Amino acid sequence: MLRALSVTEARVPTKPLRRLRFRPSLAISLAAAAGIAASLALGAWQLGRAHEKEAMAARLESLSEEPAIALPVAEVSAEEVLWRRVSVRGRFEPRYAIFLDNQVRDGVAGYHVIMPLAISGGERYVLVNRGWIAGARERARLPSVRTPAGPVELSGLAVVPSQRFLELSTRVAEGQVWQNLTLERYRRAVPIALQPVLIQQQSPLDDGLTREWSPPDFGVNTHYAYAFQWFALALAILVFYLFAHVRRAA
Repeated sequence: MLRALSVTEARVPTKPLRRLRFRPSLAISLAAAAGIAASLALGAWQLGRAHEKEAMAARLESLSEEPAIALPVAEVSAEEVLWRRVSVRGRFEPRYAIFLDNQVRDGVAGYHVIMPLAISGGERYVLVNRGWIAGARERARLPSVRTPAGPVELSGLAVVPSQRFLELSTRVAEGQVWQNLTLERYRRAVPIALQPVLIQQQSPLDDGLTREWSPPDFGVNTHYAYAFQWFALALAILVFYLFAHVRRAA
């Protein structure tokens, strides 16, 4: 008769376990540490910028809700009134008006009407973005803008036109139609004394223009996205570094 196999005799032979070995070179370790540190620092910097922009947006929202301050005839510094509601009295000067091109609203192409206002009591002007108007069917014909002949009182937000734009052509202005606006460019084109800000008109006026202004975009979400990318890169460097240098010992 066949005898029964004992547990010891029936045991399946197994391979001895191998221990893991971690022996990276000094140069690679230093490079990985530098990459991780730099990525973390850049991610933290982007987070800091996002928090700064959020605080700035909150500050500007608070300023815009304060009572309007009167804009004087005497020249002010832009920092005094920037992002604040201002009020002013004067007369529009239509002959120096410009039409800011490529302003699309609800799928309709049009213009922003930029017109200087002669401040009452002096010879200084302030530029006013009076609002949006649809373009005419014929490109060569500008839309008609109703402008009060007498003095007006208006209020709005004091801003400085952005200078962050790309121009692919040297033909940036054709008569009254401009592609982009800066105060310096307007001063060179029109011989009048200007305040260093532009007013986005908010007060109503029977002129047929649309005045709905978007709040400034400070790019907060962009900073958060960049921060996530830098932190993800730091994690990727760490994972790759560990994976590439862990080996099974013989």
